[in-house]
Order: sequence, then C-alpha cells, then structure tokens
Amino acid sequence: MKRIPARPDIGHLKKQAKELLALYRSNDPEAFHRFRSALPAASGKTDGALSAQGLRLHDAQSCVAREYGFVSWADLQGFVLTRRAQIDDPAKAVLHWLRLVYAGDIAGGTNRARPTVALRLLDENPGLLGNDDPYLACATGDEAALRRATAQDPTWVHRAGGPLQLPPLVAVTHSGLIQLPDYRKRLHACAKFLLDAGASPDQSTGNRWPPASLEAPADNERLSALYGAAGQNHDPDLTKLLLDAGADPNDGESLYHSLDQPACTRLLLEAGARVTGSNALYRVLDLDNVETLRLLLAHGGYANEPPQGPPISDWGSPLLWAIRRRRSPAHIEALLAAGARPDVFTQDGTPAHTVALRFGLTEVARLLQAAGDAQAPLPASEAFIAACARGDEAAARELQARHPGLIGTLNDTQLRLLPELAAEGCGDAVKLMVTLSWPIEVRGGDWDASALNHAVFRGDAALTRFLLAHGADWQALHGFGDNACGSLSWASLNEPVAGGDWVGCAQALVAHGMPSARPDPQSADGVLIGARHSLFSDEVTDFLLNASMTQS
Repeated sequence: MKRIPARPDIGHLKKQAKELLALYRSNDPEAFHRFRSALPAASGKTDGALSAQGLRLHDAQSCVAREYGFVSWADLQGFVLTRRAQIDDPAKAVLHWLRLVYAGDIAGGTNRARPTVALRLLDENPGLLGNDDPYLACATGDEAALRRATAQDPTWVHRAGGPLQLPPLVAVTHSGLIQLPDYRKRLHACAKFLLDAGASPDQSTGNRWPPASLEAPADNERLSALYGAAGQNHDPDLTKLLLDAGADPNDGESLYHSLDQPACTRLLLEAGARVTGSNALYRVLDLDNVETLRLLLAHGGYANEPPQGPPISDWGSPLLWAIRRRRSPAHIEALLAAGARPDVFTQDGTPAHTVALRFGLTEVARLLQAAGDAQAPLPASEAFIAACARGDEAAARELQARHPGLIGTLNDTQLRLLPELAAEGCGDAVKLMVTLSWPIEVRGGDWDASALNHAVFRGDAALTRFLLAHGADWQALHGFGDNACGSLSWASLNEPVAGGDWVGCAQALVAHGMPSARPDPQSADGVLIGARHSLFSDEVTDFLLNASMTQS
C-alpha cells in the first residue's frame, strides 16, 4: 500500500489519476497491471479486455484511492482535506475529525459520515482526542473513560457537552464508527453503560442540517438517540437495547428513516411505532421494497392515509403515489389487500385506473379494474397518452391520424407526463412522445423541471442527446431556479442514480450550446461557465476544461 505524504495535496493526487488514465489509453502494460491489482472491476482481465472496457477518470481515481488503502476516491479526498485542515488549523483538528465520525445533521453541514476515514486519521494520530473528554469517548466507544467520568460526576450522563454539544447517548448512537466491526461492540457497551447509569433513552439534540448549524441547532427538529441507532446507523441490536430501555418509538424520525433496514423497522413497529402520520407508507413506496410495505400495512398502516406535505400532497393516497412511482403490481396488490380504495381520484378528478395507464402500467390498470374500479372507454386523448407511455408507436400514430391536433387538446396535467416519465427513467416513452410533437419544454416532476433537466439529473446521456437534438433548451429553468448546467453540477457531485453517465450528459450539453469551462482564479475546485462559478465532479470538470481547450 502506498504511503500518503505528511502534507498531502489533492491536486497532486488528481494529477496521478489523470496520468494513470493517459497511460492506460496508450495501452501501457504497467497501467493495466495497476488497474488489475487495485480495481475490482478490472481483476483478472486481459490487457485486451481492459482496453476494450473503456475505463474513465473515475476508474483511475478509484484505482489510485485503493492503492493508498481507501475504498473510494471520496474517502481518499475526505482524508486529505481533513488532514490538511487539521494541519492548517490545529485548534479545530478534533472538530474536523468529528465531521467524519458524524453526519452533517449532528456535526453541522451536509456531509455524510466517513468512519473508515476517521479511523485512519485516528490511527495515524492516537493522541488527537486526548484523555479527558468523556463526550469524545462516546464517539469512539471508550467505556473505561465513561466509567471514570461517571465516578467523578454521576450527573454528567444527563448533560450535553463536548465539541458538538451532544447528550452522551446521542453521541454514542449517532457515531459512524458503529458501522465498523471493531467498534460496534464497544459502542453497544457504552450505550448500555449510559442507560444503566441513568441516562434517558430519549436523549436528543437539535438538528444541525442547514439552514440550522452547530452553533444554532433547530430545536423544533429533534434527533433522538433512537434515530441514531435505527435511522442513521441501521443497527438492530442497538435499536432493541434502546427500545427495551423505554425509548419512544414515535420520535418523528426513527420509523421513517429505518426503512432501509427492515429489521429496525420491525423492532420499532413491535414497540408501538405508529405508521399513520409518519409518511413512512409513502417513503417505502419511494424505496420500492414490497416486503417492507407489507410490514407497515400489517402493523396498522392505513392504506388510504392522506399525505402530508409536497410533493406527495398532490397525489392524495398511497395507491396513487405507488402509481406515480411506477411500482409493481405486487405493491398495488398489497395496498388493495389492506383496504386501499381502487376508485380514488387525483385532485383534478382523474381515476386511478387512468393514472396507471398514463404511467404505462397496463397490468396495474387491470388489477384496479378487477378490484372494482370500473371504467368507461378511454377518450382519445387518454388512449393516446396510454399508447405513448407503454411505447406503442403504432397505436399512438393511428390515434393521431384519426384525431388531428390531438396533442393540442391535452391539459396541463396531461402534458406534464413528459417530464414525469423522464423523471422515472422511461426513456422510450419520452422519445416517442417527443417524436410525436409533444411540447418538449413542459415542466413537471418532484422539482418542476423539464424532461431535459430530469434526464441530466439521472445521468441519462442517451436521452439527454435525444432531447437536445429535438430542440430542448439547456437554459430552461426548473423549480429551483437553475438550468441543466446546475442540474449537471448537483447530479455529477451527488450521483443520485447508480451508473449515471454525467460526462456523456456534459458532452451533449456542450455540443448544443452550453459554454465549456475555464479555470476559476478564485477557486481551486470550481470552474467558470460563462461568468458563473460552478462545481462539478472531477470527471465532468476535466471534460469541460478540455472541451474549452479544444474549442480555442
């Protein structure tokens, strides 16, 4: 494993990755060897197979990160930036470290916890935390330090303290180190010790997620110790420990955020967590887990529960939201079996059966019809939409031929299906609709955006190219007041869809008029697009800067 210098430079590491990629593209045998040795996706492949694989900058960055002992480029970056921050501002070294141990809602910011990076920094600097702060001992699972503090002052277990001003039990259960096998038992033992010492199982702290902050937490948004166990770290054993000690399962956060780990969800429900009013039924439909949906319904989930807050508030019922999210017939069957009404309507009076057809869910529409949602024959406009949504070009064209000007008769809600389907990844349906002259700039979806913005957000380069070739405007604004350049920025940095091709999207946008980038003299990380400062992933930034040099 390569050793990181005492004063690492992220720019130098980026250069290493680019040099490796350049060697790979020149068919350098050593580059192939390095990829085979470090990158799981390249393991065991011949030089010819690797060359044909078309590895890109993110692969080279991943390779470099693994050569230094990190599982991802993001972890290597986090390590380097934190170490440099500690060197430049040693007075805040502990705080920088804690922002790797805890997610931003606890430490202040928008980051997620990076426990493996925190552990490596601690291993390199064992004296970083000192020996006298029991709140830091809560973060690392040092039970002996907690015992010493309690022997000196038994009341400390009831007070918030430490650099993050956390109650002790919150500091334990939210610690990201609990995700590491060597620390899990230690942190469990600390939680048990604190409970035995009298700490309330309902200890909580104010949310520090922006616009709140570490200095000014949002006291109306409380994050409990149970939420740390069940909703943040998804730890069933720790969740059970807190519930057995009397933690309130209805803390407003735990059930909703536990749904990624059904074992925690089950424990909360068995302890009396109320599904109704938590929006968990809607959230589980976002996650596409039919077994967890059945679990919620079996524990009192109301299959006709009205939604709370946008965007779900526009859809009226879990059944309609399931259709909106294009869930499987199994999801619909589970809702119907739990008493969901098949004859519900959207706010504009559209029946669920028709909504299912609008989203290309013909089997779901049949289920609803069989469950008693009897429907009159579809009007031509809805039959046309249904044909488009299921990708039946012949039927759609035949309807257009029989009803000239059909698209011009569609109302705003119907027209918004173009971006709605783009947001759900239904590229074939979107292409057919555009080919048949559907208005391309109509806005819709959760963030009121054009189909192009949704395609860029998903990293769907093929659909992005298609929409631009058919006249989509990259400067069209979405509901957050930005355009496709902003969508590319956020999505390339956060990768909301696995496997998205944001470089391909950038290539398409530049080819259709978006300015390429030039270095920002005021920022080492950002670039200028026109006069505007923007941030992108390294790979997208590299393309945009190279595109600028090619154009000049």
